[in-house]
Amino acid sequence: MAPKSKEKPKAPTSQPPPAMEDLFTSLNRHIERDELEQAVRVADQVLSIAPADVDAIRCKVVALIKDEKIDEALSVIQSSHNLPIDLGFEKAYCLYRQNKLDEAIVCLRGREKGSETLLLEAQILYRMRKTDACVDVYRKLDKSKIESVEVNLVAGLVSAGRASQVEGVLESLGIKPTSNFELAHNTACSLIENNNFDDAEQLLLAARRYITVLGQVQESTSAYVDIIKRNLADESSLAVAVNNLIALKGSKDVADGLRKLDRLKEKDSQSFQLSQELDAKLSQKQKEAIYANRVLLLLHANKMDQVAAESLSKIPDIQHLPATVATIVALKERAGDNDGASAVLDSAINYWSNSMTEKNKLGILMPEAASFKLRHGQAEEASRLYEEIVKNHKSTDALVGLVTTLARVNVEKAETYEKQLKPLPGLKAVDVDNLEKTSGAKPMEGASAAADSSMQEEVKSKEKAKRKRKRKPKYPKGFDPANPGPPPDPERWLPRRERSSYRPKRKDKRAAQIRGSQGAVTKQDKQEAAPSTSKSNQTTTKTSTKSDHPKPSKASKKKSRR
Repeated sequence: MAPKSKEKPKAPTSQPPPAMEDLFTSLNRHIERDELEQAVRVADQVLSIAPADVDAIRCKVVALIKDEKIDEALSVIQSSHNLPIDLGFEKAYCLYRQNKLDEAIVCLRGREKGSETLLLEAQILYRMRKTDACVDVYRKLDKSKIESVEVNLVAGLVSAGRASQVEGVLESLGIKPTSNFELAHNTACSLIENNNFDDAEQLLLAARRYITVLGQVQESTSAYVDIIKRNLADESSLAVAVNNLIALKGSKDVADGLRKLDRLKEKDSQSFQLSQELDAKLSQKQKEAIYANRVLLLLHANKMDQVAAESLSKIPDIQHLPATVATIVALKERAGDNDGASAVLDSAINYWSNSMTEKNKLGILMPEAASFKLRHGQAEEASRLYEEIVKNHKSTDALVGLVTTLARVNVEKAETYEKQLKPLPGLKAVDVDNLEKTSGAKPMEGASAAADSSMQEEVKSKEKAKRKRKRKPKYPKGFDPANPGPPPDPERWLPRRERSSYRPKRKDKRAAQIRGSQGAVTKQDKQEAAPSTSKSNQTTTKTSTKSDHPKPSKASKKKSRR
């Protein structure tokens, strides 16, 4: 069968490009519907016709930013720097999202201080830990119509250590702390900073009731789950969503919560350590909340071995205190991580060495660190620590430890420090060389006799001390010791059957045990009837025995079965 001939391809018909009005109408429709990918596609069609169209470029940049494609948006902005279009605010926002804070704040300089610009500047300053400047910018936004400015203002005041000003600021703005649950939560945090726990508890309860009344718990959970499923490029938003979802679920879905938190850790880190990007973007309070929630999840999962050491090292306020350092070192030492324990000690010593506080803890930490290093074969580092303690603190114990440690590393140096030790009394008369040659000390005869006599004297003195002064006994009222009467029974508190005078009742063995049915003749009756030898008696006995044991009737059998 001959193959079919291929049809000739038709020449492509050139279609005219769509009109610009139609493209912009479609672009506007996609932006209003949040159809971001379609909006970018239509903007590219417009730019293919008019590459310098300012409106299309701006729409494309905004759509890419909303779609969390920050790198692409920044590349479009940089490629359009020769065009007469001002995208400085958008560029600053992209740099802010990339955590390039210094470049972002430079982009905002010289711009008109509108509400959006001030809000972005405040957010950049907050992330740069310049909380005082952040609060000043937020105070400029008080009269603006930007939503939730007061929430961020209170958060900035708390972070700046100005929690005591929160109440006055809210009163000047005419805003109640219970206006919304976020403001109630932040105000409660300020009260906790001021140790006003009772009012803080009331505000937190009010915030909880507010959420419950609105029925937003399930909606919030669904929203957080949706955000996590979208796998946003913005890791900070993902971290906040994961943390808040775990807080809402509590002890439910513990394994799932741990898996979600593992997405936030540094990939190459064996322990749980937030990624570099998250560590730079998140505030200290946010990072502490994530670590605290992970600890709670591990506690719910009964994974106690993963909790304490890592979690304590993530709390900067207490991680260098001696008690915390001792706990972390003990946990790491028990887990076999001696290098990690040594690093914790070194970090704590370095912290207190640079600290200017009066309550310095070097005097406590350095001897413990030296002892730890000596115990784990790090004699040189231990000797260095002991030497530093001797120079700065002039401790006799440290000097003894230094001599003992240097004896293993540098004998000559140990001998020089040994000369600083005070000689013990009585050592000059002892010949150390001869003492080393002897097998042991031998007791002297005179000394043993003197020791025996001294021991006897000590025993006698102890016996005298044990002898107590006799006191007259106290008798009850009305008792005459001259006529005490009969003595009480010594067994009066024992049960009656345990007393020596107890005699159990005798059982009458003569009483025969009657068994069988009513009227049955016992064995004893038979024996009493045996002496009679007459025939009549024998016959009567036989008949009586037969009559005394009648056969059971059918009715009685049925009753017994029942």
